Amino acid sequence: MTHPGRLPSPYTAERGGTDLADILERVLDKGVVIAGDIKINLLDIELLTIRLRLVVASVDRAKDMGIDWWESDPSLSSHARKGELARENEELRRRLAELEERTV
Repeated sequence: MTHPGRLPSPYTAERGGTDLADILERVLDKGVVIAGDIKINLLDIELLTIRLRLVVASVDRAKDMGIDWWESDPSLSSHARKGELARENEELRRRLAELEERTV
């Protein structure tokens, strides 16, 4: 109950609610998908389509869903960076060997 001239008390977990940490934990545990399309038409001619897909989940939950693109992205994973450097090194060695064969 509020009294005139007084602000209501803040909504707290003791009053039966959930706090931000609980909500975030639930969202990351279950995952949330937000999808939407934006289309811009002029006289029934589609000029622009933007498709937005957003997945909010924990890393473990994302892996369970089959989403693990960050593991193979060299800008996000040192393991992927090492693999990319190894492939590039092998390609350069192969090209160098070809060039040496041509000069002999």
